[in-house]
Amino acid sequence: DIRGLTNLLHQKNIYIIGRIAVFQDPYFIKKYPELAVKTKTDKNKIWKDRKGISWIDSGSKEAWDYTIAIAKESYASGFDEINFDYIRFPSDGNMKDMYLPISDGKIKAEVLKSFFIYLNEELKKTEIPMSADLFGMTTTQKDDMNIGQIFENALPYFDFIDPMVYPSHYPNNWNNFKKPAEKPYEVVNIALKSAVDRAVLAGFDKNKVRPWLQDFNLGATYTGEMVRAQIKATYDNGLNSWLLWDPANTYTRSALEIMP
Repeated sequence: DIRGLTNLLHQKNIYIIGRIAVFQDPYFIKKYPELAVKTKTDKNKIWKDRKGISWIDSGSKEAWDYTIAIAKESYASGFDEINFDYIRFPSDGNMKDMYLPISDGKIKAEVLKSFFIYLNEELKKTEIPMSADLFGMTTTQKDDMNIGQIFENALPYFDFIDPMVYPSHYPNNWNNFKKPAEKPYEVVNIALKSAVDRAVLAGFDKNKVRPWLQDFNLGATYTGEMVRAQIKATYDNGLNSWLLWDPANTYTRSALEIMP
């Protein structure tokens, strides 16, 4: 009973964001296997990442329309904002054996930019608030890291850009931090300073940047102090909002201010 749930949450003055996993959707692929990423060695065989998950080719117009339909129905069911996640090409697994049946030969960043434009054009008529999840390193990298995501390519087409600046997701020795996961303030501060600078340079309000912060144990045991350090880095860069992620959906109470 989605409408019952959204009504209940609104009674408690909770802003509800509906997250859609766009191109990582095994259910969709069961229905439309021809739109899936395939293996090079057998172009009829569905490719899977290191977790055994199948992916849709990001250039699939059918998947774009499917995503838009879900967004419209979710908004009509009471969600206040729609968040688009996995808006990228696969990043791990046997990449050398990956074949893109629709996007083969195309520039990945251009494929995704076309998707962002299409999404914006189709949904701006509805005035649905939209946000995009990007890899954290998109704020400091200029290339697309072979996944198609470039920070500036997403900026014009969403109300919020949500870079996943989880310190644990940065490689060892990034910016001379032996273990970035152990440096939550420093990593998030560098990532967000770059994000703010790039957003402003592109002509956008810096508060379009709304980072995902880490509240899960990976690379280090995350304490309330480590979560608060990331929040401080967010505010220190002049930003006014953030998102907190734990895949188990359990959050560190001591990291959060409890409202009266």
